[in-house]
Amino acid sequence: MILCEVFTVKALLLGWVVLMFSTPLAGLAQSTDGLEVPNGPVILTISGKIDHTNEGREAQFDRAMLSALPQHEFETSTPWTEGISHYSGPLMRDLLAMVSSDVDAVHVSALNGYEAEIPVSDFNEYDVILAMTKDGEAIPVREYGPLWVLYPFDQDEALLSEKIRFRAVWQVMHINVH
Repeated sequence: MILCEVFTVKALLLGWVVLMFSTPLAGLAQSTDGLEVPNGPVILTISGKIDHTNEGREAQFDRAMLSALPQHEFETSTPWTEGISHYSGPLMRDLLAMVSSDVDAVHVSALNGYEAEIPVSDFNEYDVILAMTKDGEAIPVREYGPLWVLYPFDQDEALLSEKIRFRAVWQVMHINVH
């Protein structure tokens, strides 16, 4: 009986030690604001007027984190590509809702230095996505990737206006919320 009690105490102590040492390690994968911390290379940084962060005052995302979000897809042609292609990625309105509750506009910056101001009303009126794939494949940098603020151009002729076309930023790397 004493031997059984010793094993029970040892098992309880071992369980306590495992719990104490594994809990802090598990916390490394998630910030205090509830956003995961990227495990891979960061491909998108969101800053500005945001409520939820995972790195200082920013929300950083790797490809896996963006892929884990609900994906929206559509087929469309674009003024810059030939033919109709199938694109998918998270809806911009869903991505912004993850990090901020009060958004009027975003300033999007690209790897090539291009920048555009986009009113959030666009994201509520149209199913604008942060395209991550084209025809089932990751979009390479040389073909407007890895991320592209993409409007469903073929769904509404008004989206082909010059004003809207300039908001379809490719090679997205940073979004400033305000």
